[in-house]
Amino acid sequence: MSEHAAQVLLDANRTIAEISPLLFGGFIEHMGRCVYEGIYDPESPLSDEQGLRTDVLDALRAQRYTVMRYPGGNFVSGYNWLDGVGPKDQRPRRKELAWQSLETNQFGTNEFMAFCRAIDTEPMLAVNMGTGTIQAAADLVEYCNAPVGTYWADLRAQHGFAEPHNVRYWCVGNEMDGPWQIGHLDAVEYGKKALEAAKMMRWADPTIETVLCGSSNDRMPTYPEWDRTALEIAWEHVDYHSMHYYAGNPQDDTAGYLASAILFERFVETLEGTLRYVKAKRRSKHDVYLSWDEWQVWYKGDPLQGDWTVAPHLAEEVYNLEDALVVAQWLNVFLRKSHVLKIACVAQVVNVISWLQTRRDGLLKQPSYYVFELVSNLARGKALDVHAAAPAVETDEYGPAPMLDVAASFDEATGQGAVFIVNRSQDAAVTADCIWQNDASVQIAEAWQLAGTDPKAVNTWDAPNNLIARRLDAPVMNNGTATLRLPPLSFTVLKTSAGMQNS
Repeated sequence: MSEHAAQVLLDANRTIAEISPLLFGGFIEHMGRCVYEGIYDPESPLSDEQGLRTDVLDALRAQRYTVMRYPGGNFVSGYNWLDGVGPKDQRPRRKELAWQSLETNQFGTNEFMAFCRAIDTEPMLAVNMGTGTIQAAADLVEYCNAPVGTYWADLRAQHGFAEPHNVRYWCVGNEMDGPWQIGHLDAVEYGKKALEAAKMMRWADPTIETVLCGSSNDRMPTYPEWDRTALEIAWEHVDYHSMHYYAGNPQDDTAGYLASAILFERFVETLEGTLRYVKAKRRSKHDVYLSWDEWQVWYKGDPLQGDWTVAPHLAEEVYNLEDALVVAQWLNVFLRKSHVLKIACVAQVVNVISWLQTRRDGLLKQPSYYVFELVSNLARGKALDVHAAAPAVETDEYGPAPMLDVAASFDEATGQGAVFIVNRSQDAAVTADCIWQNDASVQIAEAWQLAGTDPKAVNTWDAPNNLIARRLDAPVMNNGTATLRLPPLSFTVLKTSAGMQNS
């Protein structure tokens, strides 16, 4: 194994932006076993009186999700929200066309709200811009948010919820640029429909914040023209513009895959430029930010059609070490782009393209779970503009990529900070001097590392702790400098305390 030297320079005065807490969100769709046999499973001995899986709730609480997007996803473009409210014995069973499954509607809007309360997260609802109308979208806002005294609010009260749910965040459709989407529209058609829907939704509740559908990925033939067109039409009535991306390693090019942060940053930068252009063209004083409300590793080809069954096994990925290191870099990108990226929702939180897998009697946490848990719990305050000087790793796709991918945060109110370091090399260890330039009194309170020698290594039901974040002895600080040994294929996290006060 080769050894290399590197420097990581940190300064609490050199910041990027306040880190939005909504960067640590999740996504639940009526797809496969995400809802049924995932978060909601009345038949399981592990479920509570509401049918919610208590082991799943505990795992999600530990990850500290801050916002949860629901109910889709492709599913929402054919969904009538009225099917999922009211007495359960009166709810219809329907063919679900997006994933060719059977939908029982036993879990709907109010059950989702109870779930969000159970894990202490903000709800984020998507409205149907496929088969749905702008009136139905506004009606759902009234149903969720209005005090009793009007038709839809009174209906909510009849369903057992007298107090408003107060849903603040609303997605105006899902992936409407995609020909696969039920009710697919072109950019002009969608922009006009989204504008009118957002207007009505805001008239129903002026306090809500809305998310416009952006391109489904950067490979769409309409990208980024779709984004520009839809934004120019709907700009003044939306607050966020959505990004979706699923990463993978189908070519089995581990070196290139482990440089995925380069691709993620380019995606953000293109859409950030689009936002700036549209704001300037419209001579607007209104700001729109980015919402990366679907992101995850997804490429191993599990079935996507349910053969008209309830809760079929769809897209149940097995995640390995290299996948976890890509997730760690993705989260680092979120911090480095925190000036424009304000919401992010990993897809999805259990079973479907998820690092959590359930059986009726148990729960398996895949390696990426521990990566998200650490960053979600520790990244607070402002993102720091870190300077990392490290050797390069050669990749076919991106050319030379820095061996280290680094992000950091510092919360002035608490004096606590965190550093997140990926060594993307497959065979080289790095000895890194982490230097706090503005405060020699900083101390490292705790440290963790997820690492392995095989990028394809996984956790299994028989060996669930093969790859987890393990505590390290906290590195000793000497006059503001700590020296770390970062093994290849590793994610290392430092929690700092005291010190790092502005000089």
